[in-house]
Amino acid sequence: MTLIMACGSGWRFAKPAGLSAEHTRQVLTTVVYYMLLPAMVLEVLWSADIGLHSFQYTLLGVGSIALAMLCIWMIGVLFKFEDRRMGAMILAAAFPNVTYLGLPVLEQTFGSWARSVVIQMDLFATTPLLFTVGALVARHYGEETAEKSRPVWLFFNAPPFWAAALAVMLNMNGVVAPAWLLGVLQKLSAAVVPLMLFSLGLALSWKAVTVRNIPYIIPVMVIKMALMPLFAMVLVGYLPITGEYRAAAVLDLSMPSMLLGIVFCDRYRLDSSLYAMAVTVTTVISLIALPFWHGVLMNGGRFL
Repeated sequence: MTLIMACGSGWRFAKPAGLSAEHTRQVLTTVVYYMLLPAMVLEVLWSADIGLHSFQYTLLGVGSIALAMLCIWMIGVLFKFEDRRMGAMILAAAFPNVTYLGLPVLEQTFGSWARSVVIQMDLFATTPLLFTVGALVARHYGEETAEKSRPVWLFFNAPPFWAAALAVMLNMNGVVAPAWLLGVLQKLSAAVVPLMLFSLGLALSWKAVTVRNIPYIIPVMVIKMALMPLFAMVLVGYLPITGEYRAAAVLDLSMPSMLLGIVFCDRYRLDSSLYAMAVTVTTVISLIALPFWHGVLMNGGRFL
Protein backbone atom coordinates (compact mmCIF):
# COMPACT_ATOMS: atom_id res chain seq x y z
CA MET A 1 0.00 0.00 0.00
CA THR A 2 2.88 2.35 0.77
CA LEU A 3 4.37 1.62 -2.66
CA ILE A 4 1.08 2.51 -4.36
CA MET A 5 1.02 5.80 -2.44
CA ALA A 6 4.66 6.35 -3.44
CA CYS A 7 3.64 5.94 -7.10
CA GLY A 8 1.17 8.78 -6.61
CA SER A 9 3.86 10.93 -4.99
CA GLY A 10 6.22 10.12 -7.86
CA TRP A 11 3.60 11.31 -10.38
CA ARG A 12 3.84 14.78 -8.82
CA PHE A 13 7.47 15.01 -9.94
CA ALA A 14 7.35 13.07 -13.22
CA LYS A 15 4.08 14.58 -14.60
CA PRO A 16 3.52 11.93 -17.32
CA ALA A 17 1.88 13.36 -20.46
CA GLY A 18 2.13 16.76 -18.80
CA LEU A 19 -0.63 15.96 -16.30
CA SER A 20 -0.12 17.62 -12.93
CA ALA A 21 -0.77 15.79 -9.66
CA GLU A 22 -3.63 18.16 -8.79
CA HIS A 23 -5.43 17.64 -12.11
CA THR A 24 -4.90 13.86 -12.04
CA ARG A 25 -6.12 13.60 -8.45
CA GLN A 26 -9.23 15.65 -9.23
CA VAL A 27 -10.17 13.35 -12.12
CA LEU A 28 -9.50 10.13 -10.19
CA THR A 29 -11.30 11.21 -7.01
CA THR A 30 -14.28 12.37 -9.08
CA VAL A 31 -14.54 8.94 -10.75
CA VAL A 32 -14.23 7.22 -7.37
CA TYR A 33 -16.74 9.50 -5.64
CA TYR A 34 -19.41 9.47 -8.34
CA MET A 35 -19.19 5.90 -9.65
CA LEU A 36 -16.84 3.43 -7.94
CA LEU A 37 -17.51 4.28 -4.29
CA PRO A 38 -21.32 4.25 -4.69
CA ALA A 39 -20.97 0.82 -6.31
CA MET A 40 -19.00 -0.43 -3.31
CA VAL A 41 -21.48 1.12 -0.86
CA LEU A 42 -24.36 -0.58 -2.67
CA GLU A 43 -22.56 -3.94 -2.78
CA VAL A 44 -21.49 -3.93 0.88
CA LEU A 45 -24.55 -2.44 2.58
CA TRP A 46 -27.01 -4.49 0.49
CA SER A 47 -25.79 -7.68 2.16
CA ALA A 48 -24.39 -6.24 5.41
CA ASP A 49 -25.74 -7.02 8.85
CA ILE A 50 -27.36 -3.65 9.57
CA GLY A 51 -28.92 -3.17 12.97
CA LEU A 52 -28.30 -1.77 16.43
CA HIS A 53 -24.53 -2.13 16.06
CA SER A 54 -24.70 0.41 13.20
CA PHE A 55 -25.97 2.96 15.72
CA GLN A 56 -23.07 1.96 17.98
CA TYR A 57 -20.60 2.85 15.24
CA THR A 58 -22.35 6.21 15.03
CA LEU A 59 -21.96 6.81 18.78
CA LEU A 60 -18.30 5.79 18.69
CA GLY A 61 -17.46 7.95 15.68
CA VAL A 62 -19.41 11.03 16.73
CA GLY A 63 -18.13 10.86 20.32
CA SER A 64 -14.47 10.56 19.27
CA ILE A 65 -14.70 13.34 16.70
CA ALA A 66 -16.54 15.65 19.12
CA LEU A 67 -13.79 15.23 21.73
CA ALA A 68 -11.07 16.01 19.20
CA MET A 69 -12.94 19.13 18.08
CA LEU A 70 -13.35 20.29 21.67
CA CYS A 71 -9.66 19.76 22.46
CA ILE A 72 -8.33 21.63 19.42
CA TRP A 73 -10.87 24.43 19.95
CA MET A 74 -9.71 24.89 23.56
CA ILE A 75 -6.08 25.07 22.42
CA GLY A 76 -7.01 27.56 19.70
CA VAL A 77 -8.86 29.80 22.16
CA LEU A 78 -6.00 29.60 24.67
CA PHE A 79 -3.36 30.62 22.13
CA LYS A 80 -5.69 32.91 20.14
CA PHE A 81 -5.17 31.34 16.72
CA GLU A 82 -6.21 33.28 13.63
CA ASP A 83 -9.67 32.26 12.34
CA ARG A 84 -8.40 30.83 9.03
CA ARG A 85 -5.91 28.61 10.86
CA MET A 86 -8.38 27.73 13.59
CA GLY A 87 -10.94 26.37 11.11
CA ALA A 88 -8.33 24.34 9.23
CA MET A 89 -6.90 22.90 12.47
CA ILE A 90 -10.33 21.82 13.76
CA LEU A 91 -11.06 19.96 10.52
CA ALA A 92 -7.57 18.39 10.42
CA ALA A 93 -7.56 17.27 14.06
CA ALA A 94 -11.12 15.95 14.24
CA PHE A 95 -11.93 14.15 10.99
CA PRO A 96 -9.97 10.95 10.16
CA ASN A 97 -9.39 9.57 6.68
CA VAL A 98 -11.75 6.67 7.40
CA THR A 99 -12.36 5.75 3.75
CA TYR A 100 -9.45 6.73 1.52
CA LEU A 101 -6.88 5.18 3.85
CA GLY A 102 -9.08 3.33 6.34
CA LEU A 103 -10.68 1.11 3.70
CA PRO A 104 -7.46 -0.33 2.23
CA VAL A 105 -5.74 -0.61 5.62
CA LEU A 106 -8.62 -2.37 7.38
CA GLU A 107 -9.40 -4.66 4.44
CA GLN A 108 -5.76 -5.69 4.22
CA THR A 109 -5.44 -6.11 8.00
CA PHE A 110 -8.70 -7.83 8.94
CA GLY A 111 -10.19 -9.11 5.68
CA SER A 112 -13.04 -8.18 3.35
CA TRP A 113 -15.60 -8.11 6.19
CA ALA A 114 -13.94 -4.91 7.48
CA ARG A 115 -15.32 -2.99 4.47
CA SER A 116 -18.72 -3.02 6.16
CA VAL A 117 -17.23 -1.44 9.30
CA VAL A 118 -15.51 1.27 7.25
CA ILE A 119 -18.55 2.15 5.18
CA GLN A 120 -20.89 2.24 8.18
CA MET A 121 -18.41 4.36 10.16
CA ASP A 122 -18.11 6.69 7.19
CA LEU A 123 -21.75 7.03 6.13
CA PHE A 124 -23.38 6.81 9.57
CA ALA A 125 -20.88 8.89 11.57
CA THR A 126 -17.93 10.69 9.99
CA THR A 127 -19.33 12.09 6.75
CA PRO A 128 -22.71 13.25 8.16
CA LEU A 129 -20.82 15.04 10.95
CA LEU A 130 -18.40 16.56 8.45
CA PHE A 131 -21.22 17.81 6.22
CA THR A 132 -23.08 19.38 9.18
CA VAL A 133 -20.85 20.40 12.09
CA GLY A 134 -17.68 20.44 9.96
CA ALA A 135 -19.33 22.62 7.32
CA LEU A 136 -20.64 24.99 9.99
CA VAL A 137 -17.16 25.28 11.51
CA ALA A 138 -15.65 26.04 8.10
CA ARG A 139 -18.34 28.65 7.41
CA HIS A 140 -17.85 30.25 10.83
CA TYR A 141 -14.06 30.59 10.62
CA GLY A 142 -13.87 31.11 6.86
CA GLU A 143 -14.21 34.23 4.76
CA GLU A 144 -17.38 35.42 3.07
CA THR A 145 -18.01 33.33 -0.06
CA ALA A 146 -20.95 32.23 -2.18
CA GLU A 147 -20.77 28.85 -0.39
CA LYS A 148 -21.89 30.49 2.86
CA SER A 149 -25.39 30.92 1.45
CA ARG A 150 -25.63 27.24 0.50
CA PRO A 151 -27.88 25.21 2.84
CA VAL A 152 -25.90 22.58 4.76
CA TRP A 153 -28.37 19.80 3.88
CA LEU A 154 -27.42 20.08 0.20
CA PHE A 155 -24.11 18.38 1.02
CA PHE A 156 -26.07 15.14 1.46
CA ASN A 157 -27.20 15.32 -2.18
CA ALA A 158 -24.32 13.04 -3.17
CA PRO A 159 -24.04 9.62 -4.89
CA PRO A 160 -22.60 7.70 -1.87
CA PHE A 161 -25.60 8.74 0.23
CA TRP A 162 -28.05 7.82 -2.53
CA ALA A 163 -26.37 4.43 -2.82
CA ALA A 164 -26.46 3.95 0.97
CA ALA A 165 -30.17 4.82 1.16
CA LEU A 166 -30.97 2.41 -1.68
CA ALA A 167 -28.81 -0.36 -0.20
CA VAL A 168 -30.37 -0.05 3.26
CA MET A 169 -33.88 -0.10 1.76
CA LEU A 170 -33.10 -3.23 -0.29
CA ASN A 171 -31.39 -4.85 2.69
CA MET A 172 -34.26 -4.23 5.09
CA ASN A 173 -36.80 -5.57 2.60
CA GLY A 174 -34.86 -8.79 2.02
CA VAL A 175 -34.29 -8.22 -1.71
CA VAL A 176 -31.61 -10.56 -3.07
CA ALA A 177 -29.06 -9.02 -5.45
CA PRO A 178 -29.07 -10.61 -8.94
CA ALA A 179 -25.83 -12.43 -9.72
CA TRP A 180 -25.11 -10.31 -12.80
CA LEU A 181 -25.57 -7.03 -10.89
CA LEU A 182 -23.47 -8.29 -7.98
CA GLY A 183 -20.71 -9.17 -10.45
CA VAL A 184 -20.73 -5.65 -11.90
CA LEU A 185 -20.66 -4.06 -8.45
CA GLN A 186 -17.77 -6.28 -7.36
CA LYS A 187 -15.73 -5.37 -10.45
CA LEU A 188 -16.31 -1.64 -9.84
CA SER A 189 -15.57 -2.02 -6.11
CA ALA A 190 -12.24 -3.72 -6.82
CA ALA A 191 -10.91 -0.49 -8.35
CA VAL A 192 -11.68 1.65 -5.30
CA VAL A 193 -8.77 0.70 -3.03
CA PRO A 194 -5.84 1.12 -5.46
CA LEU A 195 -7.24 4.38 -6.85
CA MET A 196 -7.81 5.73 -3.34
CA LEU A 197 -4.23 4.92 -2.34
CA PHE A 198 -2.84 6.39 -5.56
CA SER A 199 -4.95 9.56 -5.08
CA LEU A 200 -3.70 9.87 -1.51
CA GLY A 201 -0.14 9.73 -2.81
CA LEU A 202 -0.98 12.46 -5.33
CA ALA A 203 -2.28 14.65 -2.50
CA LEU A 204 0.92 14.44 -0.44
CA SER A 205 3.06 17.49 -1.07
CA TRP A 206 6.31 18.26 0.74
CA LYS A 207 6.07 21.84 -0.53
CA ALA A 208 3.20 22.30 1.93
CA VAL A 209 5.52 21.40 4.84
CA THR A 210 6.82 24.73 6.13
CA VAL A 211 8.57 25.75 9.34
CA ARG A 212 6.04 28.48 10.15
CA ASN A 213 3.23 25.90 10.33
CA ILE A 214 5.02 23.53 12.73
CA PRO A 215 3.60 25.14 15.94
CA TYR A 216 0.08 24.65 14.54
CA ILE A 217 0.72 21.10 13.32
CA ILE A 218 2.00 19.77 16.66
CA PRO A 219 -1.36 19.98 18.53
CA VAL A 220 -3.17 18.58 15.47
CA MET A 221 -0.73 15.69 15.31
CA VAL A 222 -0.98 14.87 19.03
CA ILE A 223 -4.79 14.99 19.07
CA LYS A 224 -5.26 13.14 15.77
CA MET A 225 -2.72 10.36 16.18
CA ALA A 226 -2.66 9.87 19.98
CA LEU A 227 -5.55 11.38 21.95
CA MET A 228 -8.35 10.43 19.56
CA PRO A 229 -7.41 6.70 19.35
CA LEU A 230 -7.07 6.62 23.15
CA PHE A 231 -10.50 8.13 23.66
CA ALA A 232 -12.01 5.78 21.06
CA MET A 233 -10.57 2.79 22.96
CA VAL A 234 -12.10 4.08 26.20
CA LEU A 235 -15.47 4.85 24.62
CA VAL A 236 -15.76 1.52 22.78
CA GLY A 237 -15.40 -0.22 26.14
CA TYR A 238 -18.87 1.09 27.05
CA LEU A 239 -20.39 -0.20 23.80
CA PRO A 240 -21.31 -3.82 23.00
CA ILE A 241 -18.91 -3.93 20.04
CA THR A 242 -16.70 -6.98 20.50
CA GLY A 243 -13.71 -8.80 19.10
CA GLU A 244 -12.15 -7.76 15.82
CA TYR A 245 -15.09 -5.46 15.06
CA ARG A 246 -14.03 -3.37 18.06
CA ALA A 247 -10.41 -3.27 16.89
CA ALA A 248 -11.42 -2.39 13.31
CA ALA A 249 -13.71 0.45 14.43
CA VAL A 250 -11.08 2.02 16.71
CA LEU A 251 -8.31 1.61 14.12
CA ASP A 252 -10.53 3.32 11.53
CA LEU A 253 -10.81 6.34 13.83
CA SER A 254 -7.01 6.34 14.25
CA MET A 255 -6.46 7.27 10.60
CA PRO A 256 -4.66 10.51 9.64
CA SER A 257 -6.43 13.72 8.60
CA MET A 258 -9.21 13.39 6.03
CA LEU A 259 -8.46 14.36 2.42
CA LEU A 260 -11.94 15.82 1.85
CA GLY A 261 -11.22 18.59 4.34
CA ILE A 262 -9.08 20.39 1.75
CA VAL A 263 -12.28 20.98 -0.24
CA PHE A 264 -13.84 22.83 2.70
CA CYS A 265 -10.65 24.85 3.18
CA ASP A 266 -10.71 25.92 -0.47
CA ARG A 267 -14.45 26.68 -0.48
CA TYR A 268 -14.41 28.80 2.67
CA ARG A 269 -10.88 30.21 2.27
CA LEU A 270 -9.39 28.64 5.35
CA ASP A 271 -5.63 28.02 5.55
CA SER A 272 -5.37 25.36 2.83
CA SER A 273 -1.56 25.11 3.02
CA LEU A 274 -1.77 24.37 6.75
CA TYR A 275 -4.39 21.69 6.14
CA ALA A 276 -2.33 20.16 3.31
CA MET A 277 0.66 19.99 5.64
CA ALA A 278 -1.50 18.31 8.31
CA VAL A 279 -2.58 15.64 5.79
CA THR A 280 1.00 15.02 4.68
CA VAL A 281 2.53 14.90 8.16
CA THR A 282 -0.19 12.77 9.80
CA THR A 283 -0.20 10.35 6.85
CA VAL A 284 3.56 9.83 7.14
CA ILE A 285 3.32 9.43 10.93
CA SER A 286 0.50 6.90 10.45
CA LEU A 287 3.02 4.48 8.94
CA ILE A 288 4.30 4.09 12.51
CA ALA A 289 1.21 5.01 14.54
CA LEU A 290 -1.24 2.60 12.89
CA PRO A 291 0.87 -0.54 13.47
CA PHE A 292 1.36 0.63 17.07
CA TRP A 293 -2.38 1.08 17.71
CA HIS A 294 -3.11 -2.20 15.96
CA GLY A 295 -0.70 -3.95 18.32
CA VAL A 296 -2.32 -2.29 21.33
CA LEU A 297 -5.81 -3.28 20.17
CA MET A 298 -4.79 -6.85 19.46
CA ASN A 299 -3.26 -6.97 22.94
CA GLY A 300 -6.62 -6.19 24.50
CA GLY A 301 -6.04 -2.43 24.75
CA ARG A 302 -2.99 -2.77 27.01
CA PHE A 303 0.15 -0.82 26.22
CA LEU A 304 2.45 -3.44 27.73
